[in-house]
Amino acid sequence: MPYLGLASVFLYAYTRRSGLDIGTHLRRRWSRGLVGALIFDCVMVWGVVQQPASPSPRGLELVFALLWLGGLYGVLDAMLLTVIPVLAIWQMCAAGGMHNHWCGRLMRAIVALIASLFVTAAYHWGYVEFRGPAILNPIIGNAIITLGYLVTSHLSTPVVAHVAMHVAAVFHGMETTVQLPPHY
Repeated sequence: MPYLGLASVFLYAYTRRSGLDIGTHLRRRWSRGLVGALIFDCVMVWGVVQQPASPSPRGLELVFALLWLGGLYGVLDAMLLTVIPVLAIWQMCAAGGMHNHWCGRLMRAIVALIASLFVTAAYHWGYVEFRGPAILNPIIGNAIITLGYLVTSHLSTPVVAHVAMHVAAVFHGMETTVQLPPHY
């Protein structure tokens, strides 16, 4: 619950401070976003089902896991690990004039990807299970999601892909999938 509160306050503050209009962002390129979401959902779910399975929760425990881990946690992770780093770089580059030429757009995408992967690594390094070579799993997964966002330029692609990955992990087995919170 502290994560939900702190992340929500941060996201609200960022959108207010940066002048980001989420509604406008959602209305632009929505068809590309939905196609991207479907494609990247499949990729992320495929990655989950490649791991060993374990029993999924049942009843109210399943409902809670889907709402909290799949929905809220998935949306917050997508926003914090992908959307905000990419948007911050896009806004910074636009202010610096790096958006009008193809080379500037390519550089902006590369820097945005690096920023997202840096945030992802820093975030996951806080979990003992991701220290060492295991840190590559969330970095690779978020690189795929971030590339989807960069290709579609639509918020739905990373958010829906991240939620789909978390929901698939709930159903595939919370004890054996690495896409959910720590298992100590």
